[in-house]
Amino acid sequence: MNAPATLEQDEAFARIRLLRSPNIGPISYAQLLRRFGNAQAALEALPNLASRGGRDYRPAPRERIEQEVAAVRSAGARYLFHDMPGYPELLGRIEGAPPILTVRGDSQVAARPCVAMVGARNASAAAIKLARDFAHALAGEGFAVVSGLARGIDGAAHEGALPATIGVIASGIDIAYPPQHADLQERIASEGLLIAEQPPGTEPRGSHFPSRNRIIAGRALGTLVVEAAPKSGSLITARLAGEAGREVMAIPGSPLDARSHGCNQLIREGAVLVQAPEDVIELLSGFDGTPRSSLREAQPHAFGGDDELLADEPADIADLLTTAPVGVDELVRQSGTSTGAVQMALLELEIAGRLVRHAGGRVSLDGNR
Repeated sequence: MNAPATLEQDEAFARIRLLRSPNIGPISYAQLLRRFGNAQAALEALPNLASRGGRDYRPAPRERIEQEVAAVRSAGARYLFHDMPGYPELLGRIEGAPPILTVRGDSQVAARPCVAMVGARNASAAAIKLARDFAHALAGEGFAVVSGLARGIDGAAHEGALPATIGVIASGIDIAYPPQHADLQERIASEGLLIAEQPPGTEPRGSHFPSRNRIIAGRALGTLVVEAAPKSGSLITARLAGEAGREVMAIPGSPLDARSHGCNQLIREGAVLVQAPEDVIELLSGFDGTPRSSLREAQPHAFGGDDELLADEPADIADLLTTAPVGVDELVRQSGTSTGAVQMALLELEIAGRLVRHAGGRVSLDGNR
């Protein structure tokens, strides 16, 4: 789909309504736009598609979207659609890229090459100073620092990089979280750039944070982990960066401090060890899409994927699906039909609320339905 210079108001409204409708995620949203050409036609098709998937269906009410649009304006924010100028090209390449973002702040910050910085919430004083110093140095060399506004390393990275910083939050654009970072969040929205995927008024939930992490990783050329425990959101962000074919870097720490174990583990698994901002600058200044880190084999995905156009007739795959995740490519092989026919069948099941999509292009039946 070619990027339009502008978007008609009715189509923009329909896109928001489409994405906010039940059981519509980034992948199904993209498939629907490709299949029907625009969001208005896709909305009209939803009840029929869900019926073929075995359920009744109602799209998101117009009134709710009208209230959302008013709330975005009231917050001083604006919508950024996946195919509009200003949408981050790197972010659009990842699997399940967010089709619509709400943003506040200076769009010129987004034009800078970006490096993500993440780490522990209960970070040590030394690590917080290190994060602040690294971020300040990177901003001085023309980078924008992306992070998630959490306590500890995130907050220090934002403070060190201001105004050249991008905050990605797990709540709506009008909700400050954590509350103690309310002033910092407002400052980022005023001087840097603030990004939210959730509708305004949405309080952060546990399921929102992995989604936020994928934006942080997808927005940047590389992700630097300053201090982190082995099981933490920071390591999830680093692995997402590796899967997207971006550089993954970590600052080593003492084996006596559990907060360093995650970074040391990443380095052992293939992340690049860095000890100074110059190391990061060297890695990312000439980044050509081939990371030096070997944390995980790159699996780049463009917005909406590279699947062929959805077929008019869905494949018969009911007997091939269970609650155990399976790859879509495996369904294509076993069904003996086209990718488009399989994707159409999956889309109908998803809109009906009977399908769950997993990372790596895998799907399963929803065991709760």
